[in-house]
Amino acid sequence: MRHITDEFITLDKPSAITLGNFDGLHMGHRRLIELTKEWAAKENLQSVLYSFNPHPMFLFNHKEHSALILTREEKYRAIEKTGIDLYVEQVFTREFAATSPEGFMDYFFGNLNPKVVVVGENFTFGNRGMGTVDLLQKRGEELGIRVISVPIVNIDGERVCSTRIRSCLLDRDVETANKLLLEPYFTQGTVIEGKKLGRTIGFPTINVHADFNKLFPPNGVYATVTYYDGKPYYGVTNVGYNPTVNGQVKVVETFLFDFDKMIYGENVKTNFYKWIRDERKFGSIDELVAQMTKDTQTAKDYFASPDFDVWRDKI
Repeated sequence: MRHITDEFITLDKPSAITLGNFDGLHMGHRRLIELTKEWAAKENLQSVLYSFNPHPMFLFNHKEHSALILTREEKYRAIEKTGIDLYVEQVFTREFAATSPEGFMDYFFGNLNPKVVVVGENFTFGNRGMGTVDLLQKRGEELGIRVISVPIVNIDGERVCSTRIRSCLLDRDVETANKLLLEPYFTQGTVIEGKKLGRTIGFPTINVHADFNKLFPPNGVYATVTYYDGKPYYGVTNVGYNPTVNGQVKVVETFLFDFDKMIYGENVKTNFYKWIRDERKFGSIDELVAQMTKDTQTAKDYFASPDFDVWRDKI
């Protein structure tokens, strides 16, 4: 996959293009991408995904309300796996955001050489999102360019979108979020040294500071699978501050079943599957150990249950 990122982009090769924010690459996004690839193959065009960096919410929302389902690097890797030919990452500035719908269409149709454009039926563009799919289709017709409006994907009576996935994660409904994403929500990062208390109480853990721009599920304990050196390890993960031992910094701390290696400085990826309980402070280390024993069994029961069957063969 080729990758272009700039404030002003020109494409010479005729293209089938899908455009949007694509945060999370959920089932709706994947439908747009597959349709774009189909039209590219049918019309002998290059397939292009056109998106933005940074995500517009970072420019217009307060930072505490802005968090990515996929970091920039994770998004790049996810798009690469789709088999798209070219990933165009438009540098998104306040000046660019202020472009009128007409100005954006002049730039898009004039510079990116689209022959087929694929968007969701609720796609908006231009200053304050005043541009609509109808407007895009009208300009396309004038230029002889096919603009395809793809119906919204609905699951369980609700629209599939990144906002819904964020809400699911913040409501601890990891299972629904994963269903909409078509893959487990995950965090990844470099293993750092912790307090090493876990080793003294029979629950050695690995600690990770994940990307601060990435959305964390709420503080608590989750059933997870962590990948290290290409191998999966089942476990339980605590997201939070470790209040029982006076934790100050938010970390992703994971106890891996049947794993006892020192891997400081190594990169790991942790898939989240089910919320177990909220984080809380215990009155003693003994109480903490008793609860961790229960959490471990709860996670093992979940991994052995039919609820996990949808993921079992994908581990």
